[in-house]
Amino acid sequence: MKEAVLLLNLGTPDSPSTHDVRKYLTQFLNDERVIDINAFGRFVLVNGIIVPFRAPRSAGLYKNIWTENGSPLLFHSLALKDKLQKVLGENYTVELAMRYQSPSMESVLERMKKQGYRKITVFPLFPQYASSSTGSALQRFMEIVSKWWVIPELKIISQYFDNDNYINCVVNRAKKYDLNNYEHIVFSYHGLPERQVDKVYEDGYLCKDHNCETELNDSNYYCYKAGCYQTTKAIVQKLNIPEGKYTLSFQSRLNDKWLKPFSDKVIEDLAKKGAKNILVFSPAFTADCLETIYEISTEYQEIFHKHGGNKVQLVESLNSGDDWVETIKGIIL
Repeated sequence: MKEAVLLLNLGTPDSPSTHDVRKYLTQFLNDERVIDINAFGRFVLVNGIIVPFRAPRSAGLYKNIWTENGSPLLFHSLALKDKLQKVLGENYTVELAMRYQSPSMESVLERMKKQGYRKITVFPLFPQYASSSTGSALQRFMEIVSKWWVIPELKIISQYFDNDNYINCVVNRAKKYDLNNYEHIVFSYHGLPERQVDKVYEDGYLCKDHNCETELNDSNYYCYKAGCYQTTKAIVQKLNIPEGKYTLSFQSRLNDKWLKPFSDKVIEDLAKKGAKNILVFSPAFTADCLETIYEISTEYQEIFHKHGGNKVQLVESLNSGDDWVETIKGIIL
């Protein structure tokens, strides 16, 4: 009997129209793992304040990155699925589902249920575990599959930031750039509220009490912040980037109580200190999307130029590169 591999990604609007962006944001932001406050407060905040004001602006941003192939996140993920199918061969079926919008997890899993696979391997496309990304996707997967009469053998890959081949894939993307041409290098990860990394710990302490910037151990292994710092450490070592020439930061914040330092402030400060060209990695994003193509390459470029800088160069995400396909194959097998 065949085995199946299910790739999971966050999701994207079906189109850059305000209507479709509103649908996407409504589903995304009403997730209790994304905005982790009481249900009534979340409903009022999301549906009464955030979505009505944010949807039109976000639609404009999506129009800036939309291509003839549609959403970059979706077409890169679909290309990855197709290439992984080829390398895994006929004994496997590879599927792709999004946590929000299309292709929906509900529709993909309904099709998979009818096939009666002996084993399903679930591979979220998030290298560092976070409750709002990996946790949410896996929770929804388990909610659906738990209702099946026959639940097959399941293998869940919850994170892989410490996989050497994943690190090599990021390093390979940097090889097209001469690091000597950049005064500074920034590793920009998607931000999270500080309270969400604090929730990882059940020992009565907070994230700041676990040395997540300098060490990885059993207590902080699933801390997103620790995973980001360890990812950066591994990339820096392989590229021989000296101390003082790089900064780790977090982007896409909603308020001041998110993980620091903030990427936009780091970019601004580098320009004010005289940096003219900087290179930016985004290792938490395995596929280029709004946060990489627009936030880093456009918004941060504007900030950098405004304060005296010249060029913000984005290092492309892994997308559907052959090395990334082989890395996923290796992790699955």
